[in-house]
Amino acid sequence: MQTLREEIVALKERMVSDRRWLHQHPETGYDLPETCGYVKNRLVEMGYEPREIVESGLVCTVGDPTAGPCILLRADMDALPMGEQTGLPFASTNGSMHACGHDFHTAMLLGAAQYLKNHEGELAGCVKLMFQPDEEATDPRELLGNQAMIEAGVLENPHVDAAFGMHVCPVGVPDSTVGSIKGTSFFSVDDVEVHIQGSGAHGAQPQKGVDPLNIMSHIHLALQEVIAREVNPYEASVLTFGKMEGGTAANIIPDQAFMLGTLRTTNEETRHRLHMRIVEIVENTARAFGGAATVEFLRGLPTVWNDPDLTDELEASYEQGAGGRILHLAEPFSGSDDFGVMSHTVPSTFFLLGCTPEGAEEIPLHNPTLVLDENALVEGAALFAAAATGWLTRHAQSE
Repeated sequence: MQTLREEIVALKERMVSDRRWLHQHPETGYDLPETCGYVKNRLVEMGYEPREIVESGLVCTVGDPTAGPCILLRADMDALPMGEQTGLPFASTNGSMHACGHDFHTAMLLGAAQYLKNHEGELAGCVKLMFQPDEEATDPRELLGNQAMIEAGVLENPHVDAAFGMHVCPVGVPDSTVGSIKGTSFFSVDDVEVHIQGSGAHGAQPQKGVDPLNIMSHIHLALQEVIAREVNPYEASVLTFGKMEGGTAANIIPDQAFMLGTLRTTNEETRHRLHMRIVEIVENTARAFGGAATVEFLRGLPTVWNDPDLTDELEASYEQGAGGRILHLAEPFSGSDDFGVMSHTVPSTFFLLGCTPEGAEEIPLHNPTLVLDENALVEGAALFAAAATGWLTRHAQSE
């Protein structure tokens, strides 16, 4: 009788094929017609009945939702709007790239889906499979894919009792090793957009106008002091402005200036307090210099919160069911993920999966030269399958 790992290893070639097709055909945001069509066809081939509950957002179930609890497994399918420079024979040529590894996530969940379908009669409950669009927030003013699918009812019919996801991690976690942390595992993120209104004048007569560039400079410095002086030094919080614009010539004081930055925190209470302080500082600094300013927070993703009890359970399921290795991480990943929305809605856990071969150069995510180790597909699919089956068995026995 084959073990779970042996069955997943037998699916490796198919997962590699899925991953390479997805990698070669990247699409962004909600506009995933080829990707969604491919994943849907693969699920139908396995015997699933996938439903598209939002644009390019698929959900299907395996097992009996009336016979026990329900756990959700999530993969994201969208890519980034950036050109690829890997030189791989299956590299993308359409100007987009799976530089965040979502092709891996999708292929691994398809592998787990096949395993779960093969063992459907043995499941002590129900597994819900979720393939979502728009994790990367290509348009920060749109509702991100995870939130959209939650609002469309992905957590109901049947009701989801726990949710699980993972993200490939080419830096900081050894290849084919699972990284885990309890509590905050990913930072929150808010894009901070500031519009400053002044009054134009000749550069030689600044007294006749209100200089928005001067206001912008004071706002920028004041906001850095908030992080330095108002945030607990034991908490990680970052406020960076990567875009500051205004003016057209050396001798013209413009009417307006613009700032765009990113706020990241590990504590939801700190995050909401910083929202209020940023608005207060921006508006009052502008007012002090005779101008006006407004703040808008875009994207607005919370931290990814790993429920401690669920994390313990899924770690045990993976170690016992697939003989896997867990690396307990000392600090959260400083990136963000819209799985955070789900993690504050239902008990959830989000693991990291190492995917760079030992000895190879570690290349960070969102890099056009990123190459991942396809051997890690086996580990990810085994993690999905073992976590789900082990959790279902444990909770069905406790009911």
